[in-house]
Amino acid sequence: EAPKLTKEDIWFDDVNMEDIVGLNAKPTSAPTTAGGKDINLVSGDFSGKTKHIAIDCEMVGTGADGTTSMLARVSVVNRHGHVLYDTFVRPMEHVTDYRTYVSGVRRVDLLDAPPLEEVQQRVAELLKGSILVGHALENDLRVLLLDHPRKMKRDTAAYKPFRKYSHGRTPGLKRLAKELLGMDIQSRAHSSVEDAQAVMAIYRQVEKDWEKFLRQKRQQKKDGKGKGAGGDDDGDDDDDGGSLFA
Repeated sequence: EAPKLTKEDIWFDDVNMEDIVGLNAKPTSAPTTAGGKDINLVSGDFSGKTKHIAIDCEMVGTGADGTTSMLARVSVVNRHGHVLYDTFVRPMEHVTDYRTYVSGVRRVDLLDAPPLEEVQQRVAELLKGSILVGHALENDLRVLLLDHPRKMKRDTAAYKPFRKYSHGRTPGLKRLAKELLGMDIQSRAHSSVEDAQAVMAIYRQVEKDWEKFLRQKRQQKKDGKGKGAGGDDDGDDDDDGGSLFA
């Protein structure tokens, strides 16, 4: 008979246990912890679904060498950083590397987790009609086995103006959070809740310019003038963006 698990058995660094909510649980509005200090990535009182939502996933490794990524946790927050959905995901294959030092995921976290099909359905419901914000969104959508319209995506990894923070290369979320929000995240094991909240806060910092560029670009296409002078640096994945992801 398997031993009964306690809260201490399933604890891991940098994750607020109150953030781990089920399908029908109420989202949390508590501040997250990053870089050893309280940083409030949650604003306002509205905790329901908004037009803009942000997503982040944590993966574990499968295969002989553990390099094949499989979904282990997914978190979705609204425009104000309130958690809409956060759950671990039951693995479909044998896990050979939990990547705990990065993912924060341990074997015990996945024992009673819901199956991918259930998680997939819930996330798909949240995606309907939403502008999806994230960092390297294609990676998250790939492990979820989901897709989303290009024009409804805002990917901070594909937004070329952010490359100035990493010498012309695609910046990591940690670097963007430091440069645009003045905060340290991912100091130890990642929290997909914190990362989703951070990427939403980053998007909101530049939202006005980002959306203005998109409107101008689409108007130019409508007028038959082709791409704007700025090129495909809009982060809506309109340019396929394959070379922008690691």
